[in-house]
Amino acid sequence: MANTPNPDILTPDDIRQLINAFYGRVLADALLGPVFAARIPAGHWPAHLDTMTRFWTAALLAQAAGYRGNPGAKHLFLPIEQAHFTQWLALFGQAVDELFAGDHATEIKRRAGKMGELFQAKIAAARAGSGHAIL
Repeated sequence: MANTPNPDILTPDDIRQLINAFYGRVLADALLGPVFAARIPAGHWPAHLDTMTRFWTAALLAQAAGYRGNPGAKHLFLPIEQAHFTQWLALFGQAVDELFAGDHATEIKRRAGKMGELFQAKIAAARAGSGHAIL
């Protein structure tokens, strides 16, 4: 019996499936889990997962999803370094590849990488006290 290829990311439900799988990995991760656990109380995880689903639905699928927020500002003063971003991207890519394949799957990984680069630059500028607008 031939393996059926994974579907592409096409709907908000697909995004939700990805987000749930990804954050399951994050919470179990020795490096990332403690950072998230310190910032998001257990009872607030459903709201966080919903926010991330709405963010990626708007960003990837260009669908009005009701996302409002400033993700750069939320990450600006977290105790995170290059290793955290590297691990975040690795876990995100693993979750995508486990569940999906196709143009949107490739694109969401590309966008996550660009977002990581942008966040790292903003964090570095804030820590350097450059005085430039960072958000």
